[in-house]
Amino acid sequence: MGPHVPVGSCGHESGERLIIDLSRPSVARMYDFLLGGTDNYQVDRDACDELLRMAPSSKDLALVNRAFLVRAVRYLAAECGVRRFLDHGSGLPTRPNVHQVAQEVDPVSEVVYVDNDPLVLAHGRMMLAEDPSTTSVLRADIRTVDTIFASAEVKRLLRDGQPIAALFVSVLHCIPDHDDPWALIRDVAQRLPAGSYIVISQLASDDDELRAEITQFMAEITGNNWGRVRSMSEVNRYFEGLELVEGVEPVEVSRWKPDTDLAPRQRTDEWIEYGAVARIS
Repeated sequence: MGPHVPVGSCGHESGERLIIDLSRPSVARMYDFLLGGTDNYQVDRDACDELLRMAPSSKDLALVNRAFLVRAVRYLAAECGVRRFLDHGSGLPTRPNVHQVAQEVDPVSEVVYVDNDPLVLAHGRMMLAEDPSTTSVLRADIRTVDTIFASAEVKRLLRDGQPIAALFVSVLHCIPDHDDPWALIRDVAQRLPAGSYIVISQLASDDDELRAEITQFMAEITGNNWGRVRSMSEVNRYFEGLELVEGVEPVEVSRWKPDTDLAPRQRTDEWIEYGAVARIS
């Protein structure tokens, strides 16, 4: 298998052929491997092996974070009446997906997935054959907010001012400081209707040495296509001006409205997924 693999024509009108670069690990494919998926390559598995040596809880962390995503979507759909979801940096499909969770509550729920990873796009568009009328995949970098909100897919979500849940689950650590992920969250929040929600989780640690070690490793293996593990206080800044729907500050995500007291927890906590769900007034 060569270093670049075509994955077919996945564009809407252009018939573009998306190319997978196998010379470097992909964050989305590494996450898939940690979740027990099969949409990954040896380069991704080797990178995960090294990551697990530095942070042994990384697999637990991925599973706990995925469970948080499912709980948050279910809560917003069932308890808050949200029927529209905008999932930034959606990653590879891992059942249950956002649209499956939301549509279990109400089949008319609409979801737009945003990602720019070729394998994510290829799988996402195949998956959407299930229900193309309510679910779509948009090829875009999550930092290109103008492009995302100018798209037909997102304009449809915004068509009549109903609340939207914008999801940024385990993705903001992929954005470097010079691209200002805090400003990104403020920008998106300002464009959403009143009564909308934002769901955020981010890799975090208050251990300066660990943050630096993992950040350097991820930057090296991805060709600097990554951001930074951040401190708890830095993650708290995402929620400035927003109203948390549970508690007074973000938490390690397994502790956000757990299904039971026996819900999975990380076995070690050298780093965590730290986040919350917030409402836009």
